[in-house]
Amino acid sequence: MTAQIILASASPRRRELLDQIHITYRVYPLDIDETPLPDETPLAYVQRLAAEKSAAAVAQLGDSLPVLAADTAVVLDDVIMGKPKDRDDALAMLRQLSGKMHRVYSAVSLRGQEHGEAVSITEVTFRPLTENEIAAYWHSGEPADKAGSYAIQGLGGVFVAAINGSFSGVVGLPLFETAELLSRQGIGTYR
Repeated sequence: MTAQIILASASPRRRELLDQIHITYRVYPLDIDETPLPDETPLAYVQRLAAEKSAAAVAQLGDSLPVLAADTAVVLDDVIMGKPKDRDDALAMLRQLSGKMHRVYSAVSLRGQEHGEAVSITEVTFRPLTENEIAAYWHSGEPADKAGSYAIQGLGGVFVAAINGSFSGVVGLPLFETAELLSRQGIGTYR
């Protein structure tokens, strides 16, 4: 099938979510600096990264197809929890999330006929976790490359007591917001 968009991401989860809504794409992963700027809010951070990714892809590829990019951050007490550096970092993050509510910010940037942006903010509450559960989860391998050291769509889903917002946004691409942006540019929706 002919690609409708360029997906500026290497994330297999974003590909699965686009497949779910029948959007065809070409993958164009980018490597940009994801360091938060001094005093940058979590919302500004995810919006900036999504926009920078889509702009970088357009600059490198041209504008033959619309470019979709996204960024997701796990945030506890206004602190961005990125991907863990190592085992100790992952365990520390999971201990901090245990028994608490945190927010997951997901920003989407679509550059085509125009530049469209959207954000999803979801509240996720973890049940209290035991040290044995945290250690066993690390040994599963799942937390190693995940923001906040967990994957809601995987084994980490058993830690989630409640979610208020977008499940797909927590996974990495909020489908409602993404479909709205695509629809505005006449791309593959059911409307």
